[in-house]
Amino acid sequence: MNLNYKENKGFRLLGMSERLNKGEYLHKDQLALEYGVSEKTIQRDIEDLRAYMAETHLFEGDTTIVYDKRQNAYHLVRMAREWLSDEEVLALSKVLLESRAFCKDELEQILSKLLMQVAPDSQKEVASVLQSERFHYVPLHHGKALIAPVAQLSQYIAKQEIVELAYTRKDGINRTHQVKPVAVLFSEYYFYLICYMADDSKDYPTVFRIDRIASFQGTGQHFSVPYRERFSDGEFRKRVQFMFSGPLHTVQFTYKGPSIEAVLDRLPTAEVVSTSDDGYVVRAEVYGDGIDMWLRSQGDWVKGD
Repeated sequence: MNLNYKENKGFRLLGMSERLNKGEYLHKDQLALEYGVSEKTIQRDIEDLRAYMAETHLFEGDTTIVYDKRQNAYHLVRMAREWLSDEEVLALSKVLLESRAFCKDELEQILSKLLMQVAPDSQKEVASVLQSERFHYVPLHHGKALIAPVAQLSQYIAKQEIVELAYTRKDGINRTHQVKPVAVLFSEYYFYLICYMADDSKDYPTVFRIDRIASFQGTGQHFSVPYRERFSDGEFRKRVQFMFSGPLHTVQFTYKGPSIEAVLDRLPTAEVVSTSDDGYVVRAEVYGDGIDMWLRSQGDWVKGD
C-alpha cells in the first residue's frame, strides 16, 4: 500500500506536533511548500492541533500553540510546570557528567534529550553553561556502552530468570557463572549486577561489575524468593562499601576526626554508641571487607575496637 505522506492530513499533524514538541518554530509558507498544500491548509492544521491540545490538557492554557510576530512563525508554549526548570536540568546534567558512568556517545544522547526538557527559549543558555564540561568529558577506560545491558539485565531481574554470564575478573581471569539476578546498582563510577549464585553456594549477594560482563543470556529457568526474604537493594546499599560483597557482619571503631557527620553519611547503618574525649564509638552493620578499605583511608582518625 502506497501512502502519500505529504498530502495525508494525519501524517502532517503528526509531523507538525513532533516538531512543536521539540521546540521548533513552524513557518506556514515553508510547511506549505514541504507538504505540497496551501498555507490555508496549514493554518487549518494548526487550528486542529490547538483544539486537540485544549481538549486533552487538564488545565486550560497549560499547552497551546502561539504565533510569534518577530519570528513570523508558530511555536509551542507550555506552563512552567510542564518543563523541567533550568536549574533542575543543570543539576541533573552535572551529576551525569561527574558520575562518568557512560561512554561519550551515550552521555551526549542523554544530555541532548535532557536539554529538550527545558523551555525552548532557555535551551541555548543552559547548553552554553554545560558546553565546556561536555567538551572535556573523560569517560571511563572500559569504553563500553551500558544503557542496553543495564536495561536487558533489569528485564531478567523483573522476570526472576536465571542468567548465564561470562565474566572477566580484575586479574584478567575469565569465568562463566549461572546467577539469580536481583538488582542493578550504581556506585563509584560503575554499574553493578547484584545476584545470588544459582547453585546457592553462597548465602549472601555476589557483585559483578557490568562493564566486565563479556556476554550474558537467559537460561529460561526461573527462581522465586519468599516475600519476607526478598532482596532489598536499598538495604544492601546501606551495608556495602566499594561494592565489596561478603557475609553480613558488625564492625565497631572509634572515630576522632573532624566530622562525624561524614562518617554517618558514608555508613548509613552506623550509629554512635558513645562519645568521649577519645572520640566517637561507632557501630555499623556491613557486607564484606569493603569497610576495611574505608577504615584504612581514614588514617589516624580511626582506631579499631
